[in-house]
Amino acid sequence: MSLTLILTRHAKSSWGDTTLEDHDRPLNKRGRKSARAIGRWLNEHGWTPDEVISSTAIRTRETWDRMGLQADRICFHRALYLAEPEDMLIELSGATQPTVMMLGHNSGICEFARRIVRRPPDHPRFLDYPTCATTVIQFSIKDWADIDWRSGDVMGFITPRELLE
Repeated sequence: MSLTLILTRHAKSSWGDTTLEDHDRPLNKRGRKSARAIGRWLNEHGWTPDEVISSTAIRTRETWDRMGLQADRICFHRALYLAEPEDMLIELSGATQPTVMMLGHNSGICEFARRIVRRPPDHPRFLDYPTCATTVIQFSIKDWADIDWRSGDVMGFITPRELLE
């Protein structure tokens, strides 16, 4: 038995309205296009989530919505807003479905991605995890409660730029 994690940083957000709190910033035009492209890429590869665990920020919610995917369970957790890797691991350990998408923010998601995989992919952007970057990671475990650092194998990594240019 194996479990799969789809780890996605939110798409590019707008800084146009300076009156908005950081938590409330929406996606910009490029971000909306990027989220759709990542959703198509995941769907084409058969990597679709059964469960979504996301930050409560507007930009992570909108990223999920714009991907055009479906999931049986969708949970938004304030603890994932600008979360540290350790907090992300705790949230993931409570997941219940075989394929989970986690949507979050840098710098935590970048560090989480580095620490959760056995070997990083040979990709120049993995270590800085740009907006809407997505890694698909497989774990040889039966329960998310057994998740641990350096235990995942990368099945795929992509950035929206690769899909849109």
